[in-house]
Amino acid sequence: MQALRQSRPFRGLHWSCWKRFLTHSCTGNEYLELSSDVKHRIETHWKGQISGGQFDAKQPADKFYVLSMFPYPSGNLHMGHVRVYAIGDAVARFQRMCGKNVFQPIGWDSFGLPAENAANQRGVEPAAWTEQNIAQMKQQLQRLGCSFDWTHELSTCSPQYYRWTQQLFLMLHKHGLAYQNEALVNWDPVDQTVLADEQVDANGCSWRSGAKVEKKLLKQWFIRTTAYAKQLLDGLDDPTLRDWRDIINLQRHWIGECNGYAFTLLTSASNLLRVWTANPEHLKDPNAFLVLRSKHYLSKLSTAAGGGLSVENPFAGTTIPVVFSDEAAFPPDCDVYLAAPSFRSEDRELWDSFGLAISASGTAETRLNPASWELLRKEVLQAATRLNAGGYRVSSKLQDWLISRQRYWGTPIPIVHCPKCGAVPVPEEQLPVTLPKRESPDSLLCECPKCGGAQAKRETDTMDTFVDSSWYYLRFLDAHNSERIFDPSLASQFMPVDLYIGGKEHAVLHLYYARFMNHFLNKCGLSPTSEPFSRLLVQGMVMGRSFRVKGSGRYVREDEVEVVNAKKNQALLKETQEPVVMTWEKMSKSKQNGVEPGDMFDEYGTDTTRLIILADVAPTSHRNWSSASFPGILNWQKRLWLTLQEFQAAREEAPSDVDVNSEEFLAEDAKLFDARNFYVKGATFNYRHAHQLSVAISKMQGLTNSIRRTPKHIQRHGRQFERALAAQIIMLAPMAPHFASELWSKFVAVKGRLNEASPELQWAEDVLSQRWPDIDAAYNLDLSIKVNGFENCVIKVQRTLLDKVTHSDALDIAFNTESVTSYLIDKKIRTTNFVLYPGIEAILNIYVDKVQKNVNV
Repeated sequence: MQALRQSRPFRGLHWSCWKRFLTHSCTGNEYLELSSDVKHRIETHWKGQISGGQFDAKQPADKFYVLSMFPYPSGNLHMGHVRVYAIGDAVARFQRMCGKNVFQPIGWDSFGLPAENAANQRGVEPAAWTEQNIAQMKQQLQRLGCSFDWTHELSTCSPQYYRWTQQLFLMLHKHGLAYQNEALVNWDPVDQTVLADEQVDANGCSWRSGAKVEKKLLKQWFIRTTAYAKQLLDGLDDPTLRDWRDIINLQRHWIGECNGYAFTLLTSASNLLRVWTANPEHLKDPNAFLVLRSKHYLSKLSTAAGGGLSVENPFAGTTIPVVFSDEAAFPPDCDVYLAAPSFRSEDRELWDSFGLAISASGTAETRLNPASWELLRKEVLQAATRLNAGGYRVSSKLQDWLISRQRYWGTPIPIVHCPKCGAVPVPEEQLPVTLPKRESPDSLLCECPKCGGAQAKRETDTMDTFVDSSWYYLRFLDAHNSERIFDPSLASQFMPVDLYIGGKEHAVLHLYYARFMNHFLNKCGLSPTSEPFSRLLVQGMVMGRSFRVKGSGRYVREDEVEVVNAKKNQALLKETQEPVVMTWEKMSKSKQNGVEPGDMFDEYGTDTTRLIILADVAPTSHRNWSSASFPGILNWQKRLWLTLQEFQAAREEAPSDVDVNSEEFLAEDAKLFDARNFYVKGATFNYRHAHQLSVAISKMQGLTNSIRRTPKHIQRHGRQFERALAAQIIMLAPMAPHFASELWSKFVAVKGRLNEASPELQWAEDVLSQRWPDIDAAYNLDLSIKVNGFENCVIKVQRTLLDKVTHSDALDIAFNTESVTSYLIDKKIRTTNFVLYPGIEAILNIYVDKVQKNVNV
């Protein structure tokens, strides 16, 4: 890496490039205005030097794996992409400057229905359409200036990737976790494919085509995610999970309370039926029967068969009759009820009402003895494991993952259907099973891998794209391995992902499936941890102001509208004077409220766009995109630009007599010492710990204000001014790498360095190779003492001492502080906790209850 840095050209744009942009100040000095043209020249000059993400797979000790959810290659970036990748890149560059070995890969979630539909409409192959979109979006991402590690780029539609998705399916199949069964599914008659429940809106229409969804009985492939339900629920308490906030609750709600057990039983119609019960011992009842809701899809099969439907019960060695009725006490979100008359009097009454026959063995007293129920339960659960018939702890509502999709553009399911052998897995050595030519139906014919018969056919369903994205974070580490799914030793060194960034719309299903897959691979010994993502940053949406005609609901462009009262969201359509409803909605073409990132780059520059998207609101909050918020960033950049020119001019002025030891000079220098440490502390905390990048920008702007208030003679002779200005540019670099690189090149070119001998700055290196500014050892930091969440006092402690403070030390300090002891005099301490942010601050929380005094009557 050192050789790479030394070979990198490190010079800003030559002064001759700027001559035509010069303006004159009122003092006659020449200054260069920071126009859009100037910004574009800066970005063109630096783009080849700031884009590399130098990840070293041989140095795991200081690893930091930052991953932003990979995009679907639609062909164009939108502002949501700009936001998520600007956040991820700012964190990645910050961590590199802190000495971390950062891995920030990028790839493409490139299978799926939109590409297939778009290709069909244009009369081209989905592969060609997708590759064209990838090439276009890659150019746009590179223009965004992100330091992705492109050497690890992958695409889920590549056979080099989906060959291993297929192997993953075979692994699940081998472990009894992938199976085929008939199911009543949501069918989109327009897109001709199955939809998950979450893809059907409240009106029963498809989320994509808008068509009324139909119910259809199809034979489908499932992954038995319910086998890991309890493990996935318990995993949410894993101490390695940080900042998951309300995502924990979303995951808990999706999984549900695992207060029962699910079993998979074979029906007389050769279907698998899921039976959930809180009492597995009830399956030992020889008189057990099942009640299914009258609208259950099996009711149609029962009617068609002409006879009654029954279920094999391997736990009691009996056949369980099935009754269709809505009268039973069905568990929540469940359409199957297991009745056990030998255990429950209510079920005996239900049995009588249905007129079911009594089994000869049903009166055995041992079956009714509650003392034996626990033993019976254990017997059932052990038998279920042995028979691969379920027996997993799970909620009544959670279902297995239906992965079949009746579409072409997806990962082929590696199964062959043979008239003699049934469904046969494709041998691993024959992978990948590639997508057939669509005009050639004969390409589906093949030999059976088991018997060699020539009449076998390949499975035509493809996998849900959530399968592709359920394990991509592991493949990134070893993206080009042609021998294995990935090297487990690499995974053991670099997993889990330290920071995972993406939208809240993926916080339920994608996160659930990715967690399931990693738990499975952990059990297989391939992934080192059960949880794949240590820390989450769920970014809010970018919202655009939309304008909708009140009567018709038609969306119109902003230039077609006259705003009457912006605060009350009142407007009129210019042409007809009809009232128009103004609101903030997620950007989209259909709402005519989108903003093209390319237009922003052209008008304002890439770095300015990055700063605007990161400023003003927290990354987790929705961002209302309005040009009214732009001036703050635009003016800040201009002030920074002017500061460097004024600094250069101050240093180039004729020397004057300045007493650097005078009280006035030392006082000004001390102000800059305090300002540098104060704002570096704030920016660092928000880069590293809070990820509140908008607050980090505010802290940097505060430092700019302090720098610009500095008298000219301090700029010329003050060491602390030079340090503060250096820190300013370095802290800006993760968010605006092109602009900061140009500022740094101008900074180090100024003559008369005052801190040249200090190891703090690497004068010969570019800004992105600098070490992150540190807090000075002599600077006093805050030890905050809070009682029940309210601040009681703040104690100033020198940085070198604060970094060594322990929980016990903090308690000693607190109990020797009058404001704390006087407040606690009539209170009982319930618990305390201590948080230390080295070089930033420490917080002691004391939680108390008020002591109740006994009053004698």
